[in-house]
Amino acid sequence: AISRRCPFPPRKDLQRAGAWKGEIWNRHKNGEAYPAQFTITAVKGNAGEVTHYVATLHDITERKAAEEEINSLAFYDTLTQLPNRRMLDDRLGQAMAASKRSGHYGALMFLDLDNFKPLNDTHGHGVGDLLLREVAHRLTGCVREVDTVARFGGDEFVVMLSELGEDKTESTAQAGIVAEKIRAALAEPYLLTFKPENETEMTVEHRCAASIGVVAFNSEASAEKIIKWADIAMYQAKEGGRNLVHFFEPESGNSPLSWAKLE
Repeated sequence: AISRRCPFPPRKDLQRAGAWKGEIWNRHKNGEAYPAQFTITAVKGNAGEVTHYVATLHDITERKAAEEEINSLAFYDTLTQLPNRRMLDDRLGQAMAASKRSGHYGALMFLDLDNFKPLNDTHGHGVGDLLLREVAHRLTGCVREVDTVARFGGDEFVVMLSELGEDKTESTAQAGIVAEKIRAALAEPYLLTFKPENETEMTVEHRCAASIGVVAFNSEASAEKIIKWADIAMYQAKEGGRNLVHFFEPESGNSPLSWAKLE
């Protein structure tokens, strides 16, 4: 049985073009589905009439797997499998375009882990990687499927909330609830199990909170400014004592360091 990924052309179009090629889903004899390239070519007689068609089918499983791997490397972080900065930029652009159409606000959070370096220094980068994967897991558990969690680089993460509401105050309050949920989730102790070389398996407990900067946005500012504002707010959270959530308020003054602490 053949399951068509895209429709075959009408017979008159096939007669005019003389050939058609596309990707379809086919099945092996054992019932397993696989992607295939399907080509159909018209064979004409001496008078130019179409006498019959010849179809060929090629298994492109390996090619599709290679394409998916290339796409994953280009748009996803290899350690956490979260979207990377390139994917974040694309989704932020989409969110801003949607905001322009609907009038709804979004929110961007910039997170930096506090007390992460000592874990790497004490137990090595492999254990640090375990913590980063757990952070990614906790972050995705705090947001909706329509939202985006991305790894910005190192121990920095970005969370983007989409389609919050038309009122900025209300949208900011919604973002604050999610930010506080994230702050509390990341502040819970981490139990990291690993096996040092030539040693028995061991588990260490590590505490690693986060400084979080948040900015509500619509389509009026550029994506670059939105990320910059969230980054500024994150550094203000660090300067304020860490394990805190701070909001950036671009309308509150001319200073680029204007910010508001979440009570």
